[in-house]
Amino acid sequence: MGFSRWWQVAAAAVMMGLVSPYQYVWSSIQSPLESSLAVSPEAIGLVFTLFVIFQAGSQFPVGWYRDRHGPRLLTLAAGVLAGGGYLGLSVATTVWQVYLLYSLGAVGVGIVYTVAVNTALKWFPDRRGLTTGIGTMAFAGGSALVVPYVRANATVAGYPDVLHNLGIVIGVGILVGAVVLRDPPSGWLDGVDLEGVGGDAGTGDGERDEEPATDGAGGTRQYQWREMAGTWQFWLMYAMFVGVSGAGLMLTAQIVTFADALELNAVTATASATVLPVAGGIGRLVVGDLSDRVDRERAMAASFVLCGVGVLGTVWFARAGRPLAFVGAVVVATFFWSPQYTLFPSVVGDYYGREHSSANYALLYSGKMWGGVFGGAVVGWVVGATSWSVAFAVGGVLAVAAGVAALALRPP
Repeated sequence: MGFSRWWQVAAAAVMMGLVSPYQYVWSSIQSPLESSLAVSPEAIGLVFTLFVIFQAGSQFPVGWYRDRHGPRLLTLAAGVLAGGGYLGLSVATTVWQVYLLYSLGAVGVGIVYTVAVNTALKWFPDRRGLTTGIGTMAFAGGSALVVPYVRANATVAGYPDVLHNLGIVIGVGILVGAVVLRDPPSGWLDGVDLEGVGGDAGTGDGERDEEPATDGAGGTRQYQWREMAGTWQFWLMYAMFVGVSGAGLMLTAQIVTFADALELNAVTATASATVLPVAGGIGRLVVGDLSDRVDRERAMAASFVLCGVGVLGTVWFARAGRPLAFVGAVVVATFFWSPQYTLFPSVVGDYYGREHSSANYALLYSGKMWGGVFGGAVVGWVVGATSWSVAFAVGGVLAVAAGVAALALRPP
């Protein structure tokens, strides 16, 4: 039965949107959870760090398995984990239960993320930036649809129903998506006009034969993860990934608390939490598509430097008591931070080929774990030792440094 490859991207994008609340709604449910469980801010703050560790850390084994066996079984497991995580959280009564359930949900999010991003890389070697941008845009922007709902019910009495309802939607949606997703068969690019692909492409559900050492789309050498790790470009990108994700995850996890700490009003905090995923989603799509048309390394450099400028702007405008400008700085910072999740997988595909793209990008993506440690635990320590302004300024400098480092990149 024939189908268009765009249906694969559409299914992946829907699933990405469904799991996005785990990352982008956390700042809105953190406070009622803390009050309900009667725990310290430090204890509940560990939840987001655990989320990042398990979401990012799960992706390498997931990517390795997916490259060999296809996406379907993994995606079915993700529906159970991500949907079940929120359902469990709605009835959790102790902080250790929250740690366990959010971590299990994070593994589900990690599965969806690596499956979705690499669906784009495998089906669209000709439009890597645009198609990964569509999926990662959904991950950032999808939560914007539920942030007002969550914020309106972010009370001790209201949040269990919110988590229960979201859990059902997440679980059912991912299970449906698992039926749609498949990988292209071996050798499908041979003699194919990429602009016209839409016929029978096989199922991609079982074992697949190894492809040749070069990519049929352009002759790129197909690096395995061990070979990729032997190049200096990978380690420079890893350091860049840690730096820029640290700045962005700090913004995502702490923006409401930061606004409150610097005595901005509740409307400003809510507006910041709402526009953050919207700006991130649009940035991933726009910059991702642009990177298909210009030098991708320069696109990375410009994007990350502007992210850093935006983060530094949040400090400046918060201290100056200018709420509208503060929200504008949040938009700029997030718009140019989020494209890292479009630009890095595209560069990995450009440099190291598409055959092992799931495992290769997942290894690079593990840098998000260290970015999450910075955005959670390290920022908390810096705030305790100095101030919120200093912590956010450090994040801004990290993003700028990552942008400057991008200028040194070139293919191996």
